[in-house]
Amino acid sequence: MIIESYSFGKIIIDDEKYTSDIIIFPEKVNSAWWRREGHFLQDVDIKEVLKRKPEKFIIGTGYYGYLKVDRELKKKLSDMDIKAYYEKTPKAVEMYNSLNDKKNVIAALHLSC
Repeated sequence: MIIESYSFGKIIIDDEKYTSDIIIFPEKVNSAWWRREGHFLQDVDIKEVLKRKPEKFIIGTGYYGYLKVDRELKKKLSDMDIKAYYEKTPKAVEMYNSLNDKKNVIAALHLSC
């Protein structure tokens, strides 16, 4: 999948426009993703990601970086040998698009603040 463009609150992936937070899996985009506590990401919010155990997990923390990641989730990802990246969403998009091989990469992107 290719992210064609991203701006505050909007992303286009493979000619499809999304206006809510998403998780990009190798074979699909989950556009119904939301977190239990809004701007706080916990393991309960990414059960499918954890089940799949990707090599790389890119977390877009929002245009301004307001999404916070639970310290225990960071430890869990590390313990599971999942290389996690925590970046503001514009940088996370660049990072995702720069990868040639996305077979075992998942990106969770907060599109707004």
